[in-house]
Amino acid sequence: MKTKKRVQNAWAMYDWANSAYNLVITSTVFPAYYVAVTGGEGAPKVSFFGWHVTNSTLLEYSLALAYFIIALLSPILSAIADVRGNKKSYMKFYCYLGALACMTLFFFKPANIELGIIASMIAAIGYCGSLVFYNAYLPEIALKEEQDKLSAKGFTYGYIGSVLLQLICFVFLFSDFADGTFAARLSFLLVGVWWLGFAQIAFYYLPGKAGNTVHQQSGSIWTRGFSELGKVWQQVKQMPVLKWYLIAFFFYSMGVQTVMLAATIFGSKEVKKYVDGQWVNLDAKDLIPAILIIQLVAIPGAILMASLAKRLGNIKVLLAVVVFWIGICIAAYFTYTNIQFYVLAVCVGLVMGGIQSLSRSTYSKLLPAGTSDTTSFFSLYDVMEKMSIVLGMFSFALVEHIFESMRYSILALILFFILGMSVLCFVLKVQRRPGL
Repeated sequence: MKTKKRVQNAWAMYDWANSAYNLVITSTVFPAYYVAVTGGEGAPKVSFFGWHVTNSTLLEYSLALAYFIIALLSPILSAIADVRGNKKSYMKFYCYLGALACMTLFFFKPANIELGIIASMIAAIGYCGSLVFYNAYLPEIALKEEQDKLSAKGFTYGYIGSVLLQLICFVFLFSDFADGTFAARLSFLLVGVWWLGFAQIAFYYLPGKAGNTVHQQSGSIWTRGFSELGKVWQQVKQMPVLKWYLIAFFFYSMGVQTVMLAATIFGSKEVKKYVDGQWVNLDAKDLIPAILIIQLVAIPGAILMASLAKRLGNIKVLLAVVVFWIGICIAAYFTYTNIQFYVLAVCVGLVMGGIQSLSRSTYSKLLPAGTSDTTSFFSLYDVMEKMSIVLGMFSFALVEHIFESMRYSILALILFFILGMSVLCFVLKVQRRPGL
């Protein structure tokens, strides 16, 4: 019997399944492996279908493009799912697409950079696409007062699951293989298998097809999604708190998401350790402990922020956390050694999961009471988040491209956080107005 608790736990298990991608592919092994096989230190150039560009800049541009594609696709597929009343089918589609792309990365070697970049882009599209429909389940399976806690549970499951797989990958990375690339490539294969396998728990318990005659309208499904987003935005414009919250979320997400995507690349190229009388760049074995620290600290961090939000209010807690992120970026600009990098990882972990979890549940709680069209509302949220990643990563890559240093890119992130902080302050003022 699919009881409410089982459905909620199964929903959280999808975080367990897909967060392996977020940790191994986005945050640890893949970025370090990519930097290592494309030149390592300095600002080495690579050839991508004849275009010569700095290795890390290519990866950053490719991620920006991947998120731009998913930002364009998600409204279209959300509309299709709405018409057919089956968000689970499209969640599955993106899940399988991303998992298979991760498995394809097993064949990524130094001689075929194009394969690595394209597969990593498809994996990102699969990961983000499935989250559109995953997030849309939150208000459907949980009461408003349960959503902060359930959202935090999802991220907690994700951190635990991803750390477990990362530890398994750790064993291979510290083993000796004749092919020096095998351990990393095997990790990519395991991510796809893990993601695909554990996702079946969520797919079994989550509600399936549900008819929704509200959306049975004429018109092309290829334009309907954008039309629905336009209608949702018109509704949002009439709700000042929700409108300004989304704008604040857009700005601070430009910073948060870029830090998460670029942290390992930054560690690989800008941070050094002292070995045998000289300073050398960090490798994957140095970076993985830092990311594991982030994941482990993020678990109590997400729970703590949900608890503080219950006592102080979501917006106040988000404002405090964004200020903390500004401090993190300032510290990152002056981070040069592995010890400093590890301390910074602890600080990032404290607020990384919490700000994601609380941002999602805050948006869910601000939706109009009785809203049945959660997919369209969360499609807008997802498009805002993805476009923030596009602009954040593109800005980060562009600044690095111009100055050939990621440290200057960090200054751009500080600006994004300041803008987010300023708008959140305005949200607090709007909240206090009578009648809102």
